[in-house]
Amino acid sequence: MTQLQQTNQLNIYIFRLAAALCLILLINPGQYFNHKKPPAEGNGIGGGYLYEELISEGESGVLLTTASLDSVSEPETITKTRILLCDSYMVQSGDNISTLAINFGLNQDTIISVNKISYTRLLQAGKPLKIPNQDGVFHTVKNGENLSSIAQKYNANAEVIKTVNELFSDKVVTGTDLFIPGARLDWSKLQEINGDLFIWPVNGAISSFYGWRRDPFNRGHRQLHNGIDIKGSTGTPVRAAMAGRVSAVGYDNVFGNYVIISHHTGYRTLYGHMHIIRTRTGAYVAQGERIGDVGNTGQSTGSHLHFTVYKNGVTVNPRSLLR
Repeated sequence: MTQLQQTNQLNIYIFRLAAALCLILLINPGQYFNHKKPPAEGNGIGGGYLYEELISEGESGVLLTTASLDSVSEPETITKTRILLCDSYMVQSGDNISTLAINFGLNQDTIISVNKISYTRLLQAGKPLKIPNQDGVFHTVKNGENLSSIAQKYNANAEVIKTVNELFSDKVVTGTDLFIPGARLDWSKLQEINGDLFIWPVNGAISSFYGWRRDPFNRGHRQLHNGIDIKGSTGTPVRAAMAGRVSAVGYDNVFGNYVIISHHTGYRTLYGHMHIIRTRTGAYVAQGERIGDVGNTGQSTGSHLHFTVYKNGVTVNPRSLLR
């Protein structure tokens, strides 16, 4: 082989090697390599290198590193205040406000307020509902109110309220509905809409409240009173505080003649010290239906009704649920 032939073969080899390297670089771009960065002078790291992992390279060629990602702000579409928009949904069989709220990622208050639902237990299949794009409730502007006072009432931002409702000034008109983003319904109002408020079983004053009190039968001792005592003369009608099914009737050494009624969503009510029981186990009673008469049976200091409310087996203060 002549020297010229050897030179030509060497040139061909070099060309092929260069082509192979270019192909490798095309398949494995520079963003997958670690780049070495010389340490700043005087940092005390004797002659070593600080390594910085390259995460990606944007269209502009700016390198984004693990350090620079910490300063990246959220997209404007997430943080920007949105005007109120609603989709339509047709209620299906088996739907209730609780499951709809979960499915659409909203509070129950929001769906109730936007659709002006007065009693959630009457929600029927085939009813169209408006599903908003954000949580909040409607507020009907009252005489004398302004945007500032409404925002203060709900601890909201007046400018946000303007944007959401597409208002072009601070002026609000009495009788119009404003959507207050992030606001919730009053707790007692929500309980009433969900059917969780009780009527008074007896019209009378409370003689003993729920909670710790001095034991009237053991001087010097305290006891947890798990209900309220309502004054009433013997023979006064006792009425079911909420519709439900009678789960037990009988006599107890403490409660005397008693009735227990089971209601929806885990509620039960107990009526004690009655003179006469006027219902039976298994009977369905409507709210306000007479179930007995006030009396003085069992461990009692006088004629009255003892009234206890249980929620999932645990006593709660009846006063917060009475309307």
